[in-house]
Amino acid sequence: MNTAENIKKPITTELEEFKSLFHDALSDKDGLLGDALLHISNRGGKMMRPILVMLIAKNFGKINMVTQNGALGLELLHTASLVHDDVVDESVERRGQASMNAIYDNKVSILVGDYILSTALFHVAKTKHTEIVSLLADLGRTLSDGELKQLSNISKKDISEEEYYRIIQGKTASLFAACAKIGAMSVDATKEDIDDAERFGNIIGLIFQIRDDIFDYYESTDIGKPTGNDMAEGKLTLPVIHALLITDNEEMKTLAMKVKDNTVNKEEIARLVEFTKQNGGIEYAQKKMDELRMSAAEFIKKCRNDEIKSALTSYLDYVIQRNK
Repeated sequence: MNTAENIKKPITTELEEFKSLFHDALSDKDGLLGDALLHISNRGGKMMRPILVMLIAKNFGKINMVTQNGALGLELLHTASLVHDDVVDESVERRGQASMNAIYDNKVSILVGDYILSTALFHVAKTKHTEIVSLLADLGRTLSDGELKQLSNISKKDISEEEYYRIIQGKTASLFAACAKIGAMSVDATKEDIDDAERFGNIIGLIFQIRDDIFDYYESTDIGKPTGNDMAEGKLTLPVIHALLITDNEEMKTLAMKVKDNTVNKEEIARLVEFTKQNGGIEYAQKKMDELRMSAAEFIKKCRNDEIKSALTSYLDYVIQRNK
């Protein structure tokens, strides 16, 4: 059994039910909206966030419609944020496929993103669980604030790991933390279990983003972005931050400031990428993922179901080892 199969094994039936709910939420609309929603629905994805919701729920109880609608609200909120992010980042691809704004335009993308966001709120309201509704609403604010922090950080002249973690906490880790928390809340887990689940999800989210940032240092058509794309957008991520901090290389620091000023060219980005690789930036980021993995494993050890333990271990391995 491969990793993907092992992750889904405890929730095979429930995941198929979720996929049906997700596609229904993005269908049955006429005209331009219908075409746009069909494109997003067909784009699919690995459903990693809903899977986390369901695995955590099944660890503490039995998956129910509160779980399903909570997961659906989260996935739709995430989907809406990606549509909007592609407009902000002027991206033409999303994981190797054409982005919404590349096929249509920014106006259509923003409106479709707004529609999906409203649909997320519609479905999370079906949980009739006030705390879950509040959590999803607060998550929407946190994700937006995280992206704004990243934009404002571009203009800052200081370079620090602390700032990097502060940004990815808001833009990525908070989403995975909410997945795990909603999963536990949906089956009425104890407060202690809910808190433990939230911490586990947060760690998963940090690992996920660090792994995502490592992709920026390698060329891959599967990922859907060229090498150095983050730097081209003014972003300095963990690998290059570490390399800059341990070497105190003034020439590379100057290039890093050009990244932040959006005045860097492709040749300079290539030099900065190579500098990062030669000075242990990738290895350092991988080491940080391994350290976080050990913390996440503590939660998995306490899981009550051996099948869930195995699935969550595979889930953790996938997040660390994925290649796109």
